[in-house]
Formats: sequence, structure tokens, C-alpha cells
Amino acid sequence: MFVQWEITEMLDIHFACTQCGKCCSDFKLPLTVSEALEWLRAGRDVQLVCEGIPWAVEPAGDDAASQHRRRRSFATNSGSMPIRVVVILAANLAGRCPNLQADLRCGIYQQRPLVCRIYPAEINPFVQLDPSRKACPPEAWAATQPWMQRDGRLLSAQVRDDIKKSREADEQAVSVKQRLCAVLNLNTVALSCEGFVVYSPDRHGLLTGLELALGETACAIDETDWHFVSNSSESVDSLISRGAVAALAGASEAVGASEAVGASEAVGEYGLVAYEYLAFNSPSAGVAA
Repeated sequence: MFVQWEITEMLDIHFACTQCGKCCSDFKLPLTVSEALEWLRAGRDVQLVCEGIPWAVEPAGDDAASQHRRRRSFATNSGSMPIRVVVILAANLAGRCPNLQADLRCGIYQQRPLVCRIYPAEINPFVQLDPSRKACPPEAWAATQPWMQRDGRLLSAQVRDDIKKSREADEQAVSVKQRLCAVLNLNTVALSCEGFVVYSPDRHGLLTGLELALGETACAIDETDWHFVSNSSESVDSLISRGAVAALAGASEAVGASEAVGASEAVGEYGLVAYEYLAFNSPSAGVAA
């Protein structure tokens, strides 16, 4: 039976978990650095999800959205274009989460990742909670369920605290992720708002790289020249015209202000690291931001 959820203009939302298990299958699960280490040590794979943001000028101090992006990214260059790179460590859940038990209960509930504790609430302060974009069934949002949010404010102090912890962990991990990319020789990103570049390193190589990156004096950060890939020829042309190095996704090499690089793998101390380009939309004539 279909149950219509109720959202008022003041963002009042009801919610209760129905233990359907839909949020525990077929997606990429963002992890903190410590969670990624635990995941890898348990013999499971972790990916790196990367996007690049052209950053010609520093945003105003009162530009909250840009300051949020700045806090969770590191500064670098693509050719002569200043950019910032966002890197997300994520468990690749192809099918059911390995911790999801037969009765659809979580086998590591007390130690589950922060993002699992927070769901279905949003971590990004500039993304509004929208039940229609969540995996939970309509009955989870029925008006008969407890209040989750009133006047746009989450009622659970624990969830609010977990969101704060997640944002802090994200910010604190920026330099570690930059060193990790240097260790693994990763230097290709998707254009922000168009898609993601997803790297799938060897499990042992990633674990070793993360442990090395966590030692602040153990590895230096080289001046890596980053390369954009896009499924939009107009975005590629726009990036190149502004000094960046860019190529169409699937092309054999990037073109721009520095030496070209292969567009499907990176070669580092820990061997080849394959990547795939995940576009948000079908190929179109989008314009770089």
C-alpha cells in the first residue's frame, strides 16, 4: 500500500526505520579514514571517489557553500588552473553489505560507520533532506511514525552529534587524502557537478598507502599536475581554454598545459590503479563551472 509522506513548508518530517535493508545494498558507502582502515583490514575493498573544482579566486568569508567545499578539499593545479580536489574513501557495496545479516539486521550495529548512523539525514548542510531521494520505503515516512525533523531541525541529539563528527573527520582527513593520492600517483578527476572519477586500488596497496599517508613526515606531497576528464566536449574545451589539462572520458590522453596522461589507469609505486568515470548525466554540451 502506498503511503504519502508529509513534508510541510517548515520541513517537518516523520521517520522510522522499517528494517527493509534497502539502504544496505548496491551503493558506495563513504568512510572516514579510520573506518577505511578497518574495512581494508577485514579483507574488503575500498575505492577513492574524486572530483575537481576550478578555483580561480578564493571565496568571500560569508560564502558558506564555497567555504564548506574548501574545508573538505585540497588545493592543487591542473596545468595553470588553480583547482581544489575532493577525495572520498568509499566501500563499494555491489550487492548486499557484508555486514547485513539474513534477518536484515546489521552485524556490526554498535561499530557501524558514521554515515550509517546518520542515514537518512544529510551530512552536507546545503542538501535538504528529501524522502523521495532515499532508499527507504514510503511507510517509513508516514505521518504515524515519530518525528524526525521539526522546523528543519533534526530532533535526535545523537544524529546531530554524529553529523558534526563526520564533518570534522572529513576536514581533518584532507591532508591525509592528498598524501595518499601522491603515494598512489593518482592525478585524474571529474569536473565537480558532472561526475566522479572512481579509483579501485589493490587492497594491500591501498592499506599500505593509507598507513604511509597517515605518517605526516613519512611522505612528501609533490606538486602533482591534475587532469580533468568529462563526458562533455564543451566542458573539456572550456577547461583547456582556461589553462587546465582535460580530455573526454575514455580518450587515450589528456590535452592541455602539461604532458598527457593515460585516461584509464595510474601507475605508481603500488602498481596500476584503474579508474572509471561515472557521469551524473548522459554526454551533453555542459559548460565547466
